[in-house]
Amino acid sequence: MNRALLFINGVPPKQLPETAAYDMVACSDGAFHYLKEKGFALNLLDFISGDFDSHTGSDEEIYSQRFIHTPDQDKTDFQKSLEILLERGIQKVDVYGGSGGEMDHFLGNLHVAYLFKDRVKITFYDEFSSYFFADEYTVLNGIKDRLVSLYPYPEANQITTKGLRWPLNEEKLMITDRIGTRNHAADDLVEIKFESGALVLFVGLATGISAGSADG
Repeated sequence: MNRALLFINGVPPKQLPETAAYDMVACSDGAFHYLKEKGFALNLLDFISGDFDSHTGSDEEIYSQRFIHTPDQDKTDFQKSLEILLERGIQKVDVYGGSGGEMDHFLGNLHVAYLFKDRVKITFYDEFSSYFFADEYTVLNGIKDRLVSLYPYPEANQITTKGLRWPLNEEKLMITDRIGTRNHAADDLVEIKFESGALVLFVGLATGISAGSADG
């Protein structure tokens, strides 16, 4: 499975992930600034997507050939980056900078991930958890005692879980009624299945950021 690492313009990760496991590394133009400040090896970037209104430094001149100008104001930088990755054959994307700060930014990124969930596997990482739209059958390994939250988007039906402290048995979650946040893994292996709808899983990180630690 072709895999990409994507940085977008939310709260920067305190610790930058390793890049060796990825087939492609990219960022939005807003994330380009914090990667520079953190001393990220900019030569590892395959492309930078955005409108580049605020780019004036020497690094922008050096890496200008990797800039992809995407001025469409009807789409977010995250969405435009995903479209480029799909065009390049990427099937799985790990995203940093998707949450934190202004909450409408986070909700907008979650909405974009919903739009793309049937075309590419997207996993977000922040300082607290990984989160992603679950498949109708998802297995999580090595997560005993970690936080596991089930968030319907806007609903998920006939949910059954194994390995959670508070299990569900063919139950429905709905954003306007009952949600499944703040559960915990009672076992190392957790199974979650549902029949219809959409479900976001939040899995607490064991220690710091570790890409791919619990992405199903």
